[in-house]
Amino acid sequence: MYKLFFNLVFKRMDPEKAHYLAFRWIRLAARVPVLRTFVAAVLAPRHKELRTEAFGLRMHGPFGLAAGFDKNAVAIDGMTMLGFDHIEIGTVTGEPQPGNPKKRLFRLVPDRALINRMGFNNEGSAAVAERLAARKPAFRATVGVNIGKTKVVPEEEAAGDYVKSTERLAAHADYLVVNVSSPNTPGLRNLQATEALRPLLTAVREAADRTVTSRRVPLLVKIAPDLADEDVDAVADLAVELGLDGIIATNTTIARDGLGLTSDPSLVKETGGLSGAPLKARSLEVLRRLYARVGDRITLVGVGGIENAEDAWQRILAGATLVQGYSAFIYEGPFYARALHKGLAARLNTSPYATLADAVGADVKKAHA
Repeated sequence: MYKLFFNLVFKRMDPEKAHYLAFRWIRLAARVPVLRTFVAAVLAPRHKELRTEAFGLRMHGPFGLAAGFDKNAVAIDGMTMLGFDHIEIGTVTGEPQPGNPKKRLFRLVPDRALINRMGFNNEGSAAVAERLAARKPAFRATVGVNIGKTKVVPEEEAAGDYVKSTERLAAHADYLVVNVSSPNTPGLRNLQATEALRPLLTAVREAADRTVTSRRVPLLVKIAPDLADEDVDAVADLAVELGLDGIIATNTTIARDGLGLTSDPSLVKETGGLSGAPLKARSLEVLRRLYARVGDRITLVGVGGIENAEDAWQRILAGATLVQGYSAFIYEGPFYARALHKGLAARLNTSPYATLADAVGADVKKAHA
């Protein structure tokens, strides 16, 4: 039914308008207690065997909503109602910004992909912090906060901008993510170079510890799939050196590999980050490389082209403790998380592994045995 609705309604709409229309429906449903409870019962049944612990946080399962969908922390309950085990909000910047000019979001439906050049459009860290502080959750949810650089802030002043967001948001975050990998903010990806990344992550870590003294806020970094293999290794080594809690692999790509099914070739030429099915192979490759480098010393989060339970299972075997989705949610609809959880539980139950934790990195360990 959703796919019929998508083809008849959403497919004919501007992608950004369709996003906000669907987003509004989700938020409205989550505000009605009876409806919220009913939807959660249908779409978010819990599987005990999928319970997951990552960087000290206990979650119902390993599958979360990637950053970019709920930029301003307005639908945490709504997305939890739909079955996501953790919600990563943002990307949030130090100051509010409108993002790049429209049109800036494109669907490549036959390729099951998206291209976006949104440009971190968000209300800014002060407004998002205020919203999170006032939040009265209807569901228990793990909330990650993804922070990025304000566009007008010069590259050499980036650390101060990230620190500003950290000071405002760390107290409200179950974990923090430093995003240095979006292709849609000029100069941002330069911060992935270890000589720039080391002082940036150190400053954010210190700011989080200074701001929140009652607990240690886990800190992760999100990297691009377009990094050369030696740069992936360098980031992995730096993460271990600095004692980071996790690495998210990967963000969107500026490459256009794997496309070609779309009926409108002009879409392929649109600038921005490509996400969805074409990103699957490279994201998995980066994840495997990271796990081979860091092992179990750092928690890895797999994201990029995760469309179904088999994709999620392959990420877990490649080293991911957590997995995330976004683009496939647009194409699969509200039963996306439910189907993925059901299929993942089935795969675990027929595998040689007693728990998901036992399965993490199993394929990489075998390859290097």
